[in-house]
Amino acid sequence: MAGKEKPMIITDKNPMRTWTRSMRSQGKTIAFVPTMGFLHDGHLSLVQEAHKHAQLVVVSIYVNPAQFAPSEDLSTYPSDFDGDIRKLMAVPGGIDVVFHPHNLYDYGVESDLDRGANGGGSGGRATDSCLEESGSEHETWVRVERLEKGMCGRSRPVVFRGVATIVTKLFNIVEPDVAVFGKKDYQQWRVIRRMVRDLDFSINIVGSEIMRDADGLAMSSRNVRLTPEERQKALSINRSLSKAKSAAERGELNCKRLKNLVVEEIEEAGGRLDYAEIVEQESLEVVEEIKSPVVMLVAAWFGKVRLIDNMEISI
Repeated sequence: MAGKEKPMIITDKNPMRTWTRSMRSQGKTIAFVPTMGFLHDGHLSLVQEAHKHAQLVVVSIYVNPAQFAPSEDLSTYPSDFDGDIRKLMAVPGGIDVVFHPHNLYDYGVESDLDRGANGGGSGGRATDSCLEESGSEHETWVRVERLEKGMCGRSRPVVFRGVATIVTKLFNIVEPDVAVFGKKDYQQWRVIRRMVRDLDFSINIVGSEIMRDADGLAMSSRNVRLTPEERQKALSINRSLSKAKSAAERGELNCKRLKNLVVEEIEEAGGRLDYAEIVEQESLEVVEEIKSPVVMLVAAWFGKVRLIDNMEISI
């Protein structure tokens, strides 16, 4: 496909399945990049990675209400569908299909979600998502019980249940050979890899490295909501992770001291820490001393924007 050719846009799950099965019958392989839209260069790098693994590329654009709690930012999550299509067309090789469904939890019963409302009814229990608050009849969830605990799962209790469920639905609709996820959402990437292993999906899950802006800030759709002052403060995340990694490479293997380097840097810059953890890369178990490959993960608030970042250490 030429880089500037407009991709096919499919908005319903049945035509999506039909397209995939038609391509498979021709012997084609399919790579899939799930996104929530408002694409940046980090997303586009996932598309470029997808081209390395299959002949055809499908990108989904769908903001998943099931991974947002009623108190979170679903209603303010940025979107620019036309801009997203232009960006995808500019990627070398382009893409073949954009899957852009309206509501993947629509089973023929109208809910507030279908009517465009974002809430109003459940009282916002910690186990509620915006999907449940909307009145949807969806009641089946996919859980990766151990890996979803801690870190983002501790501060956002519904997020990985929502992610694992929507990714399962998307895999069942798109039926890809390969799926590409960014490692900026490191815990999410590990959750999906474990889910695919445990449920015997015949899909290769590829993790793509973090893309950063020139100033070092990890690319995120939420960065647009930072004020210039908040963005400067947010640079402390990458700066602190880099310092801790350098200290580890020089022989400082005590995780408490390494975490203190990260915490002090972020708090001195004016960030409000959600968590800073050093965990084993695959199991995500917290470690006290580095003896095998680990990853340092951070989440922090700058103003009203919560940002995450991480850095792998292999010693």
